Amino acid sequence: MPIYEYRCQSCNRKNSVLSRSFGAPTDLACSFCGGVELRRIYSPVAYHRSESDRISELDTSRPQGEDYYKDSRNVGLWAKKRLKEMGQDLGPQFDEIVENARSGKLTGVDD
Repeated sequence: MPIYEYRCQSCNRKNSVLSRSFGAPTDLACSFCGGVELRRIYSPVAYHRSESDRISELDTSRPQGEDYYKDSRNVGLWAKKRLKEMGQDLGPQFDEIVENARSGKLTGVDD
């Protein structure tokens, strides 16, 4: 069941409408102001990449920007990529440390 999004021309707010069929709904009213003049807007599309895809696309020769590390999924990717390039495997214990760092649960680190 698709979700359609509309912009109300009266209050300029976005409305999400769950459709029980594959056709766009016809009788619409703004859930905020009750306005009936709604224009369909298109939502951005997101796609998910696996960690191995992100590692293969990472350029370790260039520094990453501050925004890169705001995404917790990127914590430890540089180290994993460099270890892979050097043919090293630190095993599941290293993966566990990276996962703990991503979730903010590092143990044995002084505050």
